[in-house]
Amino acid sequence: MEHSLLESFSDTYKNLLENQLRENIDRMQAPEVIKEAMHYSLKAGGKRIRPLLLFATLDAFKERPEKGLLTACAIEMIHTYSLIHDDLPSMDNDDLRRGRPTNHKVFGEAFAILAGDALLTCSFQLIAETTEADVDANQKLELIRELAIAAGAEGMVGGQVADMEGEDKSLTLEELKYIHYHKTGKLLAYSAVAGAILAGASKETVEKFRAFAHHLGLAFQIRDDILDVEGSEEKIGKRVGSDAYNHKSTYPVLLSMDGAKKALEEEINQALSILKTMDLKTNLLEELTDLVATRDH
Repeated sequence: MEHSLLESFSDTYKNLLENQLRENIDRMQAPEVIKEAMHYSLKAGGKRIRPLLLFATLDAFKERPEKGLLTACAIEMIHTYSLIHDDLPSMDNDDLRRGRPTNHKVFGEAFAILAGDALLTCSFQLIAETTEADVDANQKLELIRELAIAAGAEGMVGGQVADMEGEDKSLTLEELKYIHYHKTGKLLAYSAVAGAILAGASKETVEKFRAFAHHLGLAFQIRDDILDVEGSEEKIGKRVGSDAYNHKSTYPVLLSMDGAKKALEEEINQALSILKTMDLKTNLLEELTDLVATRDH
């Protein structure tokens, strides 16, 4: 079967990303156990949607995707840290992540926390160390500022807090959107914004990419909610039905499964319509958007 353009692009740049992630950890002058714990969760793989979104955004501007390699590593390190911490007994208390024992089940809770801390702090170091000749200090500063917002109390951390506070409660749709966008969507949106910043885009174009990825991020989480009901545990790599078990409000709970699928379609259509307003080479971004809508894991 012939590979799609996105599949070929993904194969090339995921391999580049995996090698760079491994190199980032290997070169650290740090205790071996923490490096092993960081490696363990990073090499679990996954879809790498966020780095691919950054690379595809650069490609839309006809820029070399390699220009964003260290920023892509930074994004994936922050995403991985968040998963390690989400799986902890004090949070979601999960035993499996991508079909393997979670970090704290292998290295213990203390080292899992520290591995997450190390991945988080290393991410900012990587952006600061970007040596591409056409990435200037102002761009690095903006990348770091945007990442801190996306990952911190105004973004992912705030979304996780709201998610935990929402357990065993009946949330409104607006409250659920807040959780989804902040916990998942803001880091995903950062990936597109970072690509636009690295490409030297105007502020107006950067904001268009933020709006595009806002809808893409919500679509991503709606699809997650659907897969938690209809998905295959073998493909997802963790138990299905965990949202119901934890009494969480989800799109299928609030809107019915048909309503959730309709909401997913609406967010995807909004994302695609924004792409069409830009005079750029967006075919990879369009394929990536379709992938978010149809993925099975």
